[in-house]
Amino acid sequence: MDTLNNSVIRKGLGTLLIILVAFVAIKIVSEVKSLSYIGKPTNVPNVITVNGKGEVIATPDIATFSFTVSEESPVVSTAQAEATKKMNSILAYLQDTGVEDKDVKTVAYDIYPRYDYVGNTYYGGGKQVLAAYVVSQTIQVKVREMAKAGDLLTGIGEYGASNVSGLTFSVDEQDELLREARDKAITDAREQAEKLAKSLGVKLGSITSYYDNSPYQPYPMYYAKDGMGSGVAMNQAAPQLPGGESKIISNVTITYEIK
Repeated sequence: MDTLNNSVIRKGLGTLLIILVAFVAIKIVSEVKSLSYIGKPTNVPNVITVNGKGEVIATPDIATFSFTVSEESPVVSTAQAEATKKMNSILAYLQDTGVEDKDVKTVAYDIYPRYDYVGNTYYGGGKQVLAAYVVSQTIQVKVREMAKAGDLLTGIGEYGASNVSGLTFSVDEQDELLREARDKAITDAREQAEKLAKSLGVKLGSITSYYDNSPYQPYPMYYAKDGMGSGVAMNQAAPQLPGGESKIISNVTITYEIK
């Protein structure tokens, strides 16, 4: 009888042990699965992201150019004096024509020796000798009256400018025009979002993010003709300088919540 009871007890304990092991195994598997979901948001907002573009066409109202005065002499001070005399004449001319001091600035002033080679230069012969000292000064001018630009280029040549270069046209009120282009880009993005929401059968909510990716700078317009930038004097009739148009572009990216 005792043997029978012991057998029953052992079977019961074995069954209980199997159940316990199964429970622990299921618990472990459940915990491992839950770990893979740690860090995931429980409520991901529904959003749509759209891009908008705005353009504004403007007529340039500022011309900018640079000119150089250069003189040379065996004596540095003599070259400096001649260059200064010539430059002062040009600056006085610019002032007389209405160019303000704030729109005239020096961008380079250089003094350097110029050498010549004398004798037989073949097979390493001849020698280098000092020919002169060169003094040059480069000025950048901003012209706010476009109609005067051509006459000014001619005038500074007549007063001794040896090189005129880098003529560009730009728009003065850039910030105001960029704001206008940005407003158009935002409106464009909103219209696209509304169309997309209608197609999806949802409604637009609040804006969750806004990004302005407009690296706008007015497209520079270069003019190189009739000796400008060629290193020759501008002693000729005033050139015609069509400014064309500048395009101001704004690009925005907006994310809307949908519901």
